[in-house]
Amino acid sequence: MTTNTIKKTTAADESAGTATVEARPEHASRRAPALVGPPLDDGQEPVTVTLSHHLRIDGADYTPGAELTVSPDYARRLRGQGFTART
Repeated sequence: MTTNTIKKTTAADESAGTATVEARPEHASRRAPALVGPPLDDGQEPVTVTLSHHLRIDGADYTPGAELTVSPDYARRLRGQGFTART
């Protein structure tokens, strides 16, 4: 059976030159890309949709009420599956 151990650092360790890594909030380092989902086809203009349900696209989580810029084909699929809010 494997157990997890936590190494406690002391002031002596930090003064000896041990570098510490500061935790960054995940939401600050993660920005929504300009276009979500599949790429645009030739001649298509992106469409902005508002989500009505939680959705995970390409490893990124989007909460209800989030506005996404997607291709028209992808917007049509999201509407058909009930993921977009009626506006």
